Amino acid sequence: MATAAYLAERFWYRIADFFRHWYVTASRAHFSNMIDRFERIDRFVALRVTARFIFQPLYGDYSVIGYVLGFIFRSIRLILGIIIYAVLAAIYLALYLVWIAVPPYLIFRAVIFS
Repeated sequence: MATAAYLAERFWYRIADFFRHWYVTASRAHFSNMIDRFERIDRFVALRVTARFIFQPLYGDYSVIGYVLGFIFRSIRLILGIIIYAVLAAIYLALYLVWIAVPPYLIFRAVIFS
């Protein structure tokens, strides 16, 4: 009897451990990877720096043309940076939702088709 109780306890422990690993550990790894990717892209896009200097002229050209071109180029860079961040965030969100949905889908399929 003690062996059966032990095996039942280990069975439920392993199932709980699987779900903890699948949801908690993998979620932390996924979001850590996402933050790392955003940091690497921000070295190229520099969204915060571009927003801070949006009204400054490019390359110290303090003429009217320098101010106008600086604003135009930085505005374009801001818009493109926001689009890049939005697309990347949508991809990471979609991948995360698929990851979250896999175990319930497999359980559903096993229950329905068994």
